[in-house]
Amino acid sequence: MNKMRNDNDNLNLYWKENLQYLVILLSIWFLISYGCGIMFADVLNTIKVGGFPLGFWFAQQGSIYVFLVLIFVYVVLMNKLDKKYNVDEK
Repeated sequence: MNKMRNDNDNLNLYWKENLQYLVILLSIWFLISYGCGIMFADVLNTIKVGGFPLGFWFAQQGSIYVFLVLIFVYVVLMNKLDKKYNVDEK
């Protein structure tokens, strides 16, 4: 009975850390996509990247690139988390 409780506690801790990762990474994506693409677009548009205003670039492509990078970061973080809680695929 005690081992089952310990396993459940570990799984709860695992999911808690997983949700923390998700909240942090999705917050970063939101700040980049909404903040840089909409809220701060006027300020960023004073900077040119490849002939295009930076605010436009973030709205059209930058947030997608950031999202792809965050996917790879999430994979690395989850692999470490899986090993930490011994739920990794062997």
